[in-house]
Amino acid sequence: MGTFCEHMDPVSVLDYRYGTEEMRTVFRANSYLRALLEVEATLAEVQELNNIIPKGTASLIRKGVKSVKRERVEEIESQINHDVMAVVKALEEKTGDAGKWIHFGATSYDIVDTARALQHKSAIKLLENAIDGLLESLAHLSKKHRKTVMLGRTHGQWATPITFGLKMAVFTAELKRHKDRLAELKPRILTGKFLGAVGSGAAMAPNTLEVQSGICKKLELNEPLATTQILGRDRIAEVIAWGSNLATSIEKFTIEVRNLQRSDIGEVSEAFDREKQVGSSTMAQKKNPITSENIGGLSRIVRSMLYTSYENNLQWHERDLANSSAERVILPQFYILLEYILVKSNNVFSNLYVNKKRMKQNLDNAGGLPMAEAFVIALGKTELGRQDAHELVRTITMDAEKEGISFAKAIQNNKEIKSYLNQKDIDYCLEPQNYIGHSEEIIHKVLGSL
Repeated sequence: MGTFCEHMDPVSVLDYRYGTEEMRTVFRANSYLRALLEVEATLAEVQELNNIIPKGTASLIRKGVKSVKRERVEEIESQINHDVMAVVKALEEKTGDAGKWIHFGATSYDIVDTARALQHKSAIKLLENAIDGLLESLAHLSKKHRKTVMLGRTHGQWATPITFGLKMAVFTAELKRHKDRLAELKPRILTGKFLGAVGSGAAMAPNTLEVQSGICKKLELNEPLATTQILGRDRIAEVIAWGSNLATSIEKFTIEVRNLQRSDIGEVSEAFDREKQVGSSTMAQKKNPITSENIGGLSRIVRSMLYTSYENNLQWHERDLANSSAERVILPQFYILLEYILVKSNNVFSNLYVNKKRMKQNLDNAGGLPMAEAFVIALGKTELGRQDAHELVRTITMDAEKEGISFAKAIQNNKEIKSYLNQKDIDYCLEPQNYIGHSEEIIHKVLGSL
């Protein structure tokens, strides 16, 4: 069977360029139709158990579900201009006399919101898998490079030494927090509803609450405490806010890759196919961090959906229709792009080249300057005291810069330093490996939390 692009000329890049087939499938038109039909069939089954519709009706409706075609639903919708009723009528055609009981006592968004909850459930499962994959890759890098010393940088300037493993542990811990937040919000987003036109449940009273409970239980969804005609859109805003936060973290992680891959730093780099990959159409030497840059652009799109999701929570009275069209656009895009960002970032970090030699060179080229704090601390423990120690070391760094010599040489030449520290102490303070603190312990704690 040919690819998607062989059979049609796509409009959206989500159809062929960005996204996994698994997540696209969740939001394809046929998948959504199957979800709507599943909810209608489940409604009938629960209603039959509660003696709302005749015995034997539900099995006929369930059987009819299998033969409903999307083409017929779309044909009916083009005539009546109502998407859910088109599904109902198409199903009615396949169920004979049982058809008159389809959708009994329900309003459209009883079906739509519950079907959407099924889509959320499938999509979130894929997101969880993608998060776990990235967590594994980051944790592996953290453990592998727990002793790989490198320059720490603050404000774009040399700071003190850290390990690359600690850098990856910080990313791991942040991603774990996002995983925890998702677990907290899942019960709210995975919620169905069957409370009718204004949320009173009048149409199926006195059995409405039992019907709602039965449907949600069969579909493995949660029940709402109260609704209007629709579930409150704060739920969708919450999951998109969570996803926007996650996308921001992922972009931050990959910005670090982009910065460390700069030619003048060269400490890490994305995988590059030396046999076939082209970095630039004109500059033949280029090996650009294109995947990380791609992730950055797509993350910005995910965040842009947050505004729309908040707007969708604004409803007139018991509901209006303004949210419907917007959600048809943003929900598939949100999930498809967010999972893709996770998958692609996992590709970056699982194949990341870590140049330990370059990390050491950059430390050496810093001429001991990242060890300034180590000297402040060592001198601060002497009779000099912390404040005077800081001023002394600061003055030495300024003088070294003025004289065009390394900080290490300036330290070795300074008689006042040698009046407080012996040569062994000075050598110890100049060694980056001696100033990584509790890095390994912190890494161990992070990995133990997974």
